Amino acid sequence: MQAQSSSQIFFANSVLTWFDQFGRKHLPWQQNKTLYGVWLSEVMLQQTQVATVIPYFERFINTFPTITALANAAQDEVLHLWTGLGYYARARNLHKAAQQVRDEFNGEFPTQFEQVLALSGIGRSTAGAILSSVLAQPYPILDGNVKRVLSRYFCVEGWAGEKKVENQLWALSAEVTPRDRTADFNQAMMDIGALVCTRSKPKCDLCPLKQKCGANLTNSWVNFPVKKPKKALPERKSYFLILAKNNKVGLEQRPNSGLWGGLYCFPQFETKDDLLAELHKQGIQRYQEWTIFRHTFSHFHLDIYPIYAELDGKIFDEECSDWKKVEEISAEYQSSVQSAVKYWYDPQNPDQIGLATPVKNLLLAFHKGSKNG
Repeated sequence: MQAQSSSQIFFANSVLTWFDQFGRKHLPWQQNKTLYGVWLSEVMLQQTQVATVIPYFERFINTFPTITALANAAQDEVLHLWTGLGYYARARNLHKAAQQVRDEFNGEFPTQFEQVLALSGIGRSTAGAILSSVLAQPYPILDGNVKRVLSRYFCVEGWAGEKKVENQLWALSAEVTPRDRTADFNQAMMDIGALVCTRSKPKCDLCPLKQKCGANLTNSWVNFPVKKPKKALPERKSYFLILAKNNKVGLEQRPNSGLWGGLYCFPQFETKDDLLAELHKQGIQRYQEWTIFRHTFSHFHLDIYPIYAELDGKIFDEECSDWKKVEEISAEYQSSVQSAVKYWYDPQNPDQIGLATPVKNLLLAFHKGSKNG
């Protein structure tokens, strides 16, 4: 992995010189580094920008100061703190990996590459980033920022999602990564990708690699990295039932796998007729159709049709016995949540549960409307 050729030495030295002057050195997870803190930051930074991650990271560390504290927490609490970060499988894997560390390593984060790689949700790049950052182990990384820098510098043809191209990028990353100061080098590569060699309008004049960067020399940065072959995202629709009772709203927890796994959501229906049939079953005739909006996932668009209705006390007592009864005493109400598949959520005294972003936004609209109503 030691840079041998003059071109490789130029690459590593240029990156490290830039890091000494411009690299980020004051991020929360860079202070008093721990394997736990760097691991947490790496998971949060997957597909999310640094500025967004910082407050989430600080809340997590304050709430779960140790891996064992995270492992012992309820998944609902973990997902609640994650609400808004998206890609919720990251949070479920983080929680599962913390339990692995608690059970297999007595709560101490492992220090061997293969052990780290075996933890839930950790891939080769994340494992290398953790061990190089905290323990100075000489592992290369290949996150999205690093892929972009390497793709442009070496004019790598082909989409990085193809195994052959990914393997080529890994080989290049290993070639240019120095054995000394690996932590600084890896951080610098991420910083250059995030701050200089950006997706659009890269600041090539400020780049330490501009002298020998193929894309810069040929003014072809727009062609690298090669974009994923475009496919139109499919469109789906879902009808959300916002069922209110005493200024509380009915939610149900989704299965741990799949879309919004483990999060609390409104009851969902494939068609409006299905939703209205449910209202009819509950004896509800009146309802309101709220504004339709679109929520886009990485692999499809979801058009959400919110329908609001109110449930009176008589019907609740006779027909909805499978739903958790509304508890007026806050402590009792909160204690019922852990085992509830369906329950009544109080926006004025919200429980610490994971909410899908569209659900959170609709709850805010409901709460605002109930205050004004």
